Amino acid sequence: MSSIRAAGRTARRERGHGDPVQTSYSSAHVEIPADYLTTEPQDAKPITYQPIDFKDSVLPEYDGGYAVVLDNVLSPTECAKLIKLAESSVLDKDKGEDGNPWRPALVNVGMGHEVLAADYRNSDRIIWDQQDIVDRLWARMETVPEIKQRLVRFNEDDLLGGRKQNGKPGMNWDFYRINKRMRFLKYGGGQFFRPHCDGPYEEYPDDKVIRTHFTVHLYLNDSKAEAGGEADLEGGATSFLSSDEKRKLDVDPKAGRVLIFQHRRLYHSGDDVKSGTKYTVRTDIMYELKRDE
Repeated sequence: MSSIRAAGRTARRERGHGDPVQTSYSSAHVEIPADYLTTEPQDAKPITYQPIDFKDSVLPEYDGGYAVVLDNVLSPTECAKLIKLAESSVLDKDKGEDGNPWRPALVNVGMGHEVLAADYRNSDRIIWDQQDIVDRLWARMETVPEIKQRLVRFNEDDLLGGRKQNGKPGMNWDFYRINKRMRFLKYGGGQFFRPHCDGPYEEYPDDKVIRTHFTVHLYLNDSKAEAGGEADLEGGATSFLSSDEKRKLDVDPKAGRVLIFQHRRLYHSGDDVKSGTKYTVRTDIMYELKRDE
C-alpha cells in the first residue's frame, strides 16, 4: 500500500518539561464560505478507504486496533484554504511580535495546564474551535459506508485494549459529534512529536458522559514519499511503533488524507521533518455513553 510503510526505528529520546502554565484559547470570528466543504471543487477526487491491517504488518501485536486511511477527503485547494482560515482565526494579541500567527505547541499536563517540552514536542500550533468546519469534515467522511458502519456506534470490546481483557463487558458508545477543537500543527525542518498514545477528552453535559475515543488526523500538504519531487516535504510520517520502537509502520503526509485511529494502545509518533514544511490538523470523535445498555 502506498500510504503505509514499514521500517526500523531509532532509540527513544527522553522528554523534558518546562514550568506548567494555565492556558485558555479564544479565536477571532472567521466567515466560513457557505460552499466550503459542502460542494466539490474542480480538483476534487473520489474518497478512497484503506484499513490498516496490523495483524499482517510489522506490528502484529496491534491486531484488533482500529486505524484507517481515507484519501481525497479534502482537495489540495481546500487544504490550502483551511490553512488560511486557521491563520485568520488568531487574535492579534496571540500573534508573535512579527505578526506570526503560529506559536510553539505545548503539551497538556491536565487541570487546564500545559508545558513547553521542545525535546518531546517540537512544532508550532494554532488552536481553533470551529464546529461548522468539523461537521462538514465529518459529513465528507461518513459518505464512506465503512466509516459510518463502524464509527457511528461501537462497543469497547471491539477494540484493542477493550474491557474484555479484564473480564468486564464492554460499554456501548454512540457518535455524539466531532470535537470542535482543531489543533493545527506546522512542522519545519528538524521538528517532530516523540512517541506517545493519545488520551481521551471528557465532558459531562446534562448528566451525559461524553468521551473521545478516536483521533482524526488531517494532512494538509504532500510529502515526497507520496507526491515525489513535486513536494518539498521530506519526512514527517505518522509512525505506529512497537514498544521498543525498533519496528514501525508509517503513514505519510498527503494533502487531503485523513488518518483515523483509536486512542487506546496505539503507540505512535510524528517523525522528524527532514526538509520542507508539514501542515496537519488534529481533532477527535466524541461519543456518548449508553448507560441503559
